[in-house]
Amino acid sequence: MHYYIDESGNTGLNLFDVNQPKLFYGVLGCPANLDVIAEPLLVDLRKELGVERIHAAELGVGRLIPVAKRIADFSKKHDLRFSLLKVTKGDHAVISFYDQVFDSGMNKAVSWHHYFTPLRYPMLIKVAFLFDDQLRKDAWAARKETNSAKSAAALVTICNTLLSRVDRLPDARSRELVSGALKWAAANPFEIDYGVGNKDTALQISPNLVGFQQVMQVMAVQSNKKGRSIRKITVDRQTEFNTAQGELASWYESLRAVKHNTDLGPGMPKFDYSMMPEVPPTFTAGDESAGLELVDVTLWITKRLEEKRDVPPELRHLFASQTKRGLVDEVSLDAIDKRWRHLLSLPAPDKALPADLDKHFKDLEDERKATVAALG
Repeated sequence: MHYYIDESGNTGLNLFDVNQPKLFYGVLGCPANLDVIAEPLLVDLRKELGVERIHAAELGVGRLIPVAKRIADFSKKHDLRFSLLKVTKGDHAVISFYDQVFDSGMNKAVSWHHYFTPLRYPMLIKVAFLFDDQLRKDAWAARKETNSAKSAAALVTICNTLLSRVDRLPDARSRELVSGALKWAAANPFEIDYGVGNKDTALQISPNLVGFQQVMQVMAVQSNKKGRSIRKITVDRQTEFNTAQGELASWYESLRAVKHNTDLGPGMPKFDYSMMPEVPPTFTAGDESAGLELVDVTLWITKRLEEKRDVPPELRHLFASQTKRGLVDEVSLDAIDKRWRHLLSLPAPDKALPADLDKHFKDLEDERKATVAALG
């Protein structure tokens, strides 16, 4: 398989540009090398359009319509598959806060089963309910802060603000668990290690890298289903994040080598890293790859559909020709809510826990309560 990766909506570590609330990654896969097999078609289309390279944003809807059917026919003939990955940036700020502050490995007022089982997700949604736009911005500013003292001081303020809002939660158990965790974090901000060590580390928590994790996993799943190895990964070149993307891909390759499987806990998502690509990404300028030209067009159409803007039938047909067997994934609070909402309808247990498990959970709860009580 050959894959071509483009992105749209990149604002780096600035999560709150009102004109770019989401980051999009488009992933176009093909069994053959598009830089070879698509070039003859694109030579004709460029000549017809009077351009050196096809860039959808420059051509616009009107000039893409006459060439859309030929791209769609080519896509069907060569089994092109487009996948879309999204990160809602404002939600990412809240998710990043929760993942750091409510990590039971750092926060002694959080029991492991409230972080390493699906109980984590209802708690996240409830904590997110306490955030407003300004607090999201404050939490993200503290998260990307390289000065540990400044980050710790900001974290204390954020936790205390959230504590003042805990009464807004509708049930006593949530109020108890959330307030305990926030009190501990406010009392022990350096234990939470909320900020980043340096600017390079800050890139690792950016939406771009979170989205690129999805990109790598989608390519692994898709190529594995087709029973094909990944021959080449071509990523649109941009200076800010390419190094970090390459490092992430290298880390995934090392996990593949040791046949690592993630298992965060009972009922949690799992992933087999032995499926990960063996080849590193190749970073190429968008005007030097036919595959990148094609993914640019489809991603542009996709973004217009996401934004509910006008997309005529010819472009919808092109979109459908590549997306029928593609994948979609999203990092957002809404996606998490939809994915885990079934927890609300689980039946009540029809029998008691085994005595040893019951004692285990009781001991964990007693330990959590003692930790919170010690805060005064």
